[in-house]
Amino acid sequence: MFNDANINWQTLGNFEHLCYSILNIDEQNKIVDVIFKFAANQQIVLHRHKVLNHLFVIQGEHHIYEANGKLKEIRPVGSYTISQPSIEPHREGGGDMDVVVLFSIRGDDGVFYEILDDDLNVIAALGMQDFIDLYKNQK
Repeated sequence: MFNDANINWQTLGNFEHLCYSILNIDEQNKIVDVIFKFAANQQIVLHRHKVLNHLFVIQGEHHIYEANGKLKEIRPVGSYTISQPSIEPHREGGGDMDVVVLFSIRGDDGVFYEILDDDLNVIAALGMQDFIDLYKNQK
């Protein structure tokens, strides 16, 4: 069983059911490696992936939900997925236990993620500089 007790988990504002730990930032190549933990049987905030993401499920089941909350996909522990940028919003969450997923975000100088409200309005955006700032505050 994976033990995350020594991971320096952080929260992201007042967004519920998720925490993260940034492992590394390669500013030259615009790559951010971060571990996300999503709560069991919960859904995180609605969002879009605006850049390429490579994902590896370390613990639990990674659940992907459509914008309306309907379950779309289940990624089991040990699965590796390459997620292309998409305009389709979604939510993510854990199955019957918290899910821990390694994200290797392959970005650029623009927006990596758009955070949306339930009416699909953009309420926040995260890009390379945001992750750099989060990483500095994490240490």
